[in-house]
Amino acid sequence: MQSKTDVLVIGAGPSGSVAAAFLADRGYNVKVVEKTKFPRFVIGESLLPRCMVGLEQAGLLEGIKEEGFQEKFGAKFSRGDEFSDFDFSNKFSEGWSWTWQVPRADFDDALIRQVAAKGADVCFETEVTAVRFEGTTSFTTVKKADGSEEEIEAQFIIDGSGYGRVLPRLLDLHKPSSFPARKAFFAHVNDKNRPEGADKNRIIIRVIERELWAWVIPFSNGVTSLGLVGNPEHFDGKADKADFEKMVQKDAFLKQRFESGLDLVFEPKVIEGYSAAVSQLYGDGYVLTGNSSEFLDPVFSSGVTFATESAMVAAKLVDRALKGEAVDWEVEFQQYIMEGVDVFRSYVKGWYDGTLQDIIFASNQMENTKKQICSVLAGYVWDKSNPYVKKHHKLGVLAQVIRMAESEEN
Repeated sequence: MQSKTDVLVIGAGPSGSVAAAFLADRGYNVKVVEKTKFPRFVIGESLLPRCMVGLEQAGLLEGIKEEGFQEKFGAKFSRGDEFSDFDFSNKFSEGWSWTWQVPRADFDDALIRQVAAKGADVCFETEVTAVRFEGTTSFTTVKKADGSEEEIEAQFIIDGSGYGRVLPRLLDLHKPSSFPARKAFFAHVNDKNRPEGADKNRIIIRVIERELWAWVIPFSNGVTSLGLVGNPEHFDGKADKADFEKMVQKDAFLKQRFESGLDLVFEPKVIEGYSAAVSQLYGDGYVLTGNSSEFLDPVFSSGVTFATESAMVAAKLVDRALKGEAVDWEVEFQQYIMEGVDVFRSYVKGWYDGTLQDIIFASNQMENTKKQICSVLAGYVWDKSNPYVKKHHKLGVLAQVIRMAESEEN
């Protein structure tokens, strides 16, 4: 079989959905191919306020509001007996001050259903097996669930395939990540002891050791996502339920929060060596968005924000390109996206070397500084009026000042 479309979108996750929805609304023929059948499980469940911009511009926001997902207004950090709250309404940057915490199976399914309702041709259980280009025109071979094949001719490809990383694999665009291989060990828990008050609904990031931390993400359905992340040497068991509960119960805060005998929704899962990079984000006739291009670390929930941001920027540029306008993909896409990636990269590095942890838990932190850090934690990593975006590589200087001040106080 052979078919033609204006834009082929690979992947039906948030990145693919945002790009496909935007372009379908502008009258393009859009075909989305997705290897799996939806709904399907995927990790990355705590969004950041910045991602609301892309959802709104794609015409997907109002539909998601109707789903009743858990609203998220900030984040709480915990280390030993220390606690530090970040309220997104007290951030430095203008923009959205809330978002959601979502079971991604339900969230992604709600997005792609809206995309289909906009007229895009959405094909599940359809795997990309090959691609070739003639100039900017592409010919993509896909294999369907029944074993049949189809060749899709497209004027442009947007690869939002996430961890599948379809074009990076087929076009040999992989590049080693600058981060060491870390491990995530997680499950969903029927949350019997969910506390009242603010902690009932917000994400909590718990420091267990400097390079080992846990996430606690409550959903509106009474289930909580619970995960542990760190260097592989912190995980020496069989990665089963008993090992998961043992690690949870070893930490005083988590032990108090979750009783023994965890009521798991599914057996614990493991993802290891998840950080990824590519040699380029675009080429003649294609662009990479979301996790298919660059993934850093789950610690600040940046994944869906980069997915929606890169998808919206890419979709706007594809729209212009298909209209015959000149597009500087290097400046308008690659440089722009990598500016945000590099900001978060500095914060992730600072988290694991202890620099950012000392800033977050500082007892004498200035109000303006906290607002500026809060903006980054809310995903506003392209706001260069924020000193801790513009000079993100100087977090160590701030940490040193804080340590000296605390030393003098003691």
